[in-house]
Amino acid sequence: MCVDKDHKYLCAAGGILSIISKKWALLIIYKLGTRGRLRFTDFSTELDTINPQALSETLKDLVSEGLIERESFPEVPPRVEYFLTPEGQTLWESVKPLIQWAAERDYRDKDRCDKICRKKMCHSKNSPCKRELQNERKNNNL
Repeated sequence: MCVDKDHKYLCAAGGILSIISKKWALLIIYKLGTRGRLRFTDFSTELDTINPQALSETLKDLVSEGLIERESFPEVPPRVEYFLTPEGQTLWESVKPLIQWAAERDYRDKDRCDKICRKKMCHSKNSPCKRELQNERKNNNL
């Protein structure tokens, strides 16, 4: 960020905004902020539409920016956990109001939100309602 006496300028082409504006970055920060330490498989389960390559790349970016830390344990099988650094914690505190706003906005349009969330849930890997959604589609086409 460049600063003169009247203004602050963000580096548009780089800097931290280019990292945290990636599709999964704030969701990862959110999960770590609410859950504490998580393993790679925890992210894969909770963010079930993320592919492993995108998750791995986003985690590496967040580690390299000093927002999260990766801790390896010398166990068999190997165990790796991710957690927020103090700087990542300040980011989490900063985005909490944004997440609260988004949740309140989605709740105001609850029918739309429920439809989107249900559709995502029904298309997820661990879908409890995939058959139900398929039956609805059949019935709507009749």
